[in-house]
Amino acid sequence: METGFDLPLPEAGAREHSDRVRALVVARIAAGGGFLSFADYMDTVLYAPGLGYYSAGAEKFGAAGDFVTAPELGTAFARCLARLTGAALRQLGGGVVLEVGGGSGALAAGLLLAMRDAPPERYLLLDVSGDLRQRQCRAIAATVPELLDRVTWLDELPPAPLQGVVIANEVLDALPVERFRMGPGGPVQLGVGLAEGRLAWAERPAPAPLAAAIAKLVEQLEVPLAEGCEGEIGLRQGPWLRSLLATLGRGLALCMDYGGTRHEIHHPGRRDGTLACHYRHRRHADPFFYPGLQDLTAWVDFSAAAETAAECGCDVVAYATQAHVLLASGILEAVRAGTGPGDPARLREVQEVQRLLLPGEMGERFKLLALSRGFTPDFALTVRDLRSRL
Repeated sequence: METGFDLPLPEAGAREHSDRVRALVVARIAAGGGFLSFADYMDTVLYAPGLGYYSAGAEKFGAAGDFVTAPELGTAFARCLARLTGAALRQLGGGVVLEVGGGSGALAAGLLLAMRDAPPERYLLLDVSGDLRQRQCRAIAATVPELLDRVTWLDELPPAPLQGVVIANEVLDALPVERFRMGPGGPVQLGVGLAEGRLAWAERPAPAPLAAAIAKLVEQLEVPLAEGCEGEIGLRQGPWLRSLLATLGRGLALCMDYGGTRHEIHHPGRRDGTLACHYRHRRHADPFFYPGLQDLTAWVDFSAAAETAAECGCDVVAYATQAHVLLASGILEAVRAGTGPGDPARLREVQEVQRLLLPGEMGERFKLLALSRGFTPDFALTVRDLRSRL
């Protein structure tokens, strides 16, 4: 994996923005007595109002940004998700769609386009970024202007439970996580401090909530965590997912992200954790490289998410790879119906489908966790269910 020294330098204006983010981080380190937890560091550099990566106005998605999500590759992903969503709404007898973290708006625009003949009663979009809300509005208006009046942007989750489908695509991986290392005397918390004026890793004995969470994790693993190994644990994932599922009265929640089971994430062969940084389509390992200008993510623990869902009274109705979900949703139909091997549109579609399905691309790294309340889908969510691995 690349380090920060292998990456292209940002432009002067972007560097100045990063300097402001860094100053905020330094102030919070000082307020914490020289130590800032990594979860608080992530929260600062990603979500600080007007400064964080997702709160400021820099391009994030697509070719001009730092990474590409499945909806930005083309229309196939949205069409497949529309089939699942439409089937659920028909079985429910109607309802709304709530999308959390709408990104560039590509998924909302593509999903509404595919459902234009039988659209949801309302399409609710929750996003923390005002800049992204504007982009989402433009994307929907350019694609399905006749459905724009059905779209409502929210500042917070709805107070009353809804009937319909809740969608969270690549949201859980951006929730702040704590980092830890297994030391000779027990787990230590990894956080952020200053070393010769630079942001650097710092550590301290794990505080009680983190130590308890690690102890519980160790009990659940088949192989103990070895001394010296590092990892992440999402103390904020459970509360966030509980809040999200509280909005689901009757219907289906679809959580799509890259991640795995706790046994896969904390496998003995993975000693450095899953933390990853994304900057200009390069994946690297330096979370202190120009804070505020790059995305920070960690694998989603779907075992923990499934347990939280059960505590909330929801059923786990599917856990599967993205490839198996898209195959069940007919992703190959458009490719088979193409006009011919030399058609440019068909070539783009084939390339998109390859990236979505192949194991070395998104096909196996991304998973779907489908949750329901008061609702048992009568349609196929996947061609292979992996719930037994959770």
